[in-house]
Amino acid sequence: MAEEYQEFRLWLPGGRGLEPARGVLLAEAGTNGSRVFVIRAGSPARADVVPSFPSRFPGRFERREELKAKGVLRPSTRWPGWLELTEDVPCGSPSFAASLLMGASPKPWRTADGVPLPDFMGDTWSGPHRTWLVRGSNVSGLDLVQRLWLPEGRVSLAASRLRQGVEQGPAKEQLRALVQEDYDSTATYNQKLELVDELHSFLSRMKPGDTVCTISGGRLYVGELTGPAEQTVSEDGRSNLRRPVEWQSTGYAYDELPEELQQKLSVQHDVVELTAVQALVEGLGLSDEELADEAAAIEHDPSAELPAITARRELELPQPTGELAGELLVHDVEWLREICGLLWDERQLVLYGPPGTGKTYLALKLAEYLGGGPEQVKLVQFHPSYAYEDFFEGFRPKEDPQTREVAFRLTAGPLRELADLASREGNRHIPHFLIIDEINRANLAKVFGELYFLLEYRNKSVRLTYSGDDFALPPNLFVIGTMNTADRSIALVDAAMRRRFAFVELSPRTEPTSGLLRRWLHAQDRDGEPADLLDALNSRIDEPDFRIGPSYLMKKGVYRDGGLERTWRTKILPLLEEHHYGEGVDIEKRYGLAALRAALS
Repeated sequence: MAEEYQEFRLWLPGGRGLEPARGVLLAEAGTNGSRVFVIRAGSPARADVVPSFPSRFPGRFERREELKAKGVLRPSTRWPGWLELTEDVPCGSPSFAASLLMGASPKPWRTADGVPLPDFMGDTWSGPHRTWLVRGSNVSGLDLVQRLWLPEGRVSLAASRLRQGVEQGPAKEQLRALVQEDYDSTATYNQKLELVDELHSFLSRMKPGDTVCTISGGRLYVGELTGPAEQTVSEDGRSNLRRPVEWQSTGYAYDELPEELQQKLSVQHDVVELTAVQALVEGLGLSDEELADEAAAIEHDPSAELPAITARRELELPQPTGELAGELLVHDVEWLREICGLLWDERQLVLYGPPGTGKTYLALKLAEYLGGGPEQVKLVQFHPSYAYEDFFEGFRPKEDPQTREVAFRLTAGPLRELADLASREGNRHIPHFLIIDEINRANLAKVFGELYFLLEYRNKSVRLTYSGDDFALPPNLFVIGTMNTADRSIALVDAAMRRRFAFVELSPRTEPTSGLLRRWLHAQDRDGEPADLLDALNSRIDEPDFRIGPSYLMKKGVYRDGGLERTWRTKILPLLEEHHYGEGVDIEKRYGLAALRAALS
């Protein structure tokens, strides 16, 4: 019993010379199943509360006001500007007691030696703070959120066939054996696997102090787990496993939630860990100023940015400047800004046009500028044998460095690697770009697989084919593809692809491509004859998709002795020979340098 009555302390922030609050944890359970915590008389409390406290913790705020009205919590004579308890006050949980004194989100109680209270509670209280989603709006046809959870301060799982006597914190292997026996003929293999994961999370991984969320009526409700799990026999078999929760008084409209949070909430399981977006949940309903006030109330390091503020930092694409337009030799900075607007709206963009129009170069340079450097840019080249396993993930032979044995291991492709990088903590407001060169040369339906869906529905997630993970494309991941129209393969791009990408043409007929070579020659202080020759050449090519782009003539080798003639003979004329194959056209007479120069003179 000594541990049950171990004394704990709470040092209130900003209280120099202030004694710590003191309290003990009792063995008895409170009204909702959590352990009762008694605050000792003489403990100090803050005189005011943070602005968000009444709405986020209405029960705690009402109890605090009630104690003040009764004179149990009154101005202190020992510590001017602070309040003081005049008698012992029992609370439903340690976190309830801490926030009652602080008027803000609670800090953990500790021993005189600084050991946190959870370390004395066994495995069910240890470990980092986590955030969970538990679904209850359609449990065997009933909305338990409105009927049971919110009114009674609960969260539950059905587990109607799980035998009685299952205690808190069972190992996963133990649960696997119980589910296999108790649900033998009533659940499929996959249903049993999923049930084991959900039971293990609910009974063994969740702990008091964790955040729990649920969805009902188009709103997200958030609360705090305040006690251990208990097994009971519910009348309808819909809530046999229960945990106590203190719910916030209001919900948040689902459609107004951050996109990254919506992605996680779309995962189709009854219990989902949301710790990856914990900061977004903590910041719901609070302005940056309110978050800062709450941080100050719990003695947050003023030199560090709050995770909740960092997580909600807006993703932005920097606006192209005249300097960038000059570097890229683009005729008008507004054209670049339009490209950025399309990227922002669609997240996916394709640059298409004949060979040599600078599609890949422009895509890379623009991505590096918008992403802040080459570290945020990855380029892949599609080809006819490219597959989903190459692009996203698949099993590949790998050699074990120690045993030298070769085995098939799940290996991430370039899209999975870049998505993991973009979704890391601290990277979520930084744009990342995947450049797909010659995107139309692969079988796109085969390469993208279920990812096709995510390109259009960025706020959703899907179950992956190989790993079985629930995956969503990070909001800060942008895709730029390039297409060569000379081989007419763009005509094979299906409607699904066209619907998911914005298409921008780069053509020798129009800017910025039509005047690109002339601007480059001017910047290099060279004669404008190559630009005149290229214009004359393209004027003789009837089909726009086969006109020649300027990049063939934007290389230093072209301007060495005999370089222009060599490039024309080995690079440009072969393209036109292929175009006119079988037509009997004299390529040299129609497109050769001598013929063009004669026409220009």
